[in-house]
Amino acid sequence: MSKINQVAVTGSSGLIGSALVGQLRADGYIVKKIVRRPVRGNDEVFWNPNAGEIDLNSLSEVDAIVHLAGAGVGDKRWSAAYKSEILNSRLLGTTTIATAAKTLGVTKFISASAIGYYGETGNRSVVESDRGGEDFLSVVCREWEAAADLATDIPTIKLRTGLVLDPTGGALGRMLPIFKFGLGGKLGNGKQWWSWITLHDEIRAIIFLLNSKITGPVNLTSPNPVTNQEFTAALARALNRPAIFPAPAFALQAALGGFSSEILGSKKIVPKVLADAGFEFDYPHISAALTALVD
Repeated sequence: MSKINQVAVTGSSGLIGSALVGQLRADGYIVKKIVRRPVRGNDEVFWNPNAGEIDLNSLSEVDAIVHLAGAGVGDKRWSAAYKSEILNSRLLGTTTIATAAKTLGVTKFISASAIGYYGETGNRSVVESDRGGEDFLSVVCREWEAAADLATDIPTIKLRTGLVLDPTGGALGRMLPIFKFGLGGKLGNGKQWWSWITLHDEIRAIIFLLNSKITGPVNLTSPNPVTNQEFTAALARALNRPAIFPAPAFALQAALGGFSSEILGSKKIVPKVLADAGFEFDYPHISAALTALVD
């Protein structure tokens, strides 16, 4: 495989994208940020995913593309309009960028997906070769990954990312203030499995994959998923606070609408492809991960 020197990234202002851009640059890569607003420098490239437009000339020297853009699934209540936005933001953006990857003939195309692909797994561990679910996010992920396949003949990876943990954002960023005041607790009955990964290991895994011969779906989750009760107990211990205020399922359903299914649902995901490739997590266990993150 040709050496990768220059990487283009969509979604570069998000939690994962901004951390990835910073680490890539620290590692010596040249990074082009693909943005929807007017460009502000030579390191940015304009695109309009809804219109299928992208400045290919400015990407002519790019070796790889990492596509992370898409409307956040937990940002708003799941009205019919927002569900359409979630789906369309992924289909239109991925179609545009996958077509660009094919036209440019890049060495590697990495496209975001999510463990929502698998739907409800209960207590059953699943790996990349297991079939997908049939709920809303499962359908979204399946269509999302199909759009990535438009980059035909380009080595393509689909990142099935789990719950990304970092104190600056995402689920942990929202939970921390509540737990710091001693008001946290399990969500629902707490028996549902949460498949998580630290932002630190997420970025390490993406860069590892960027320089690997791996293609196809890859689960980006810790090798040790935990139940929600175990997660919240570990967070309380890391903060030296109690976790005695559970949030009942009906309250979460009332507050979050359809997205509550992702909080209350069970996904026990194992990163088999990464394990088989010899990738080693810096934070494979939840207690050590949360202790480091809240320190």
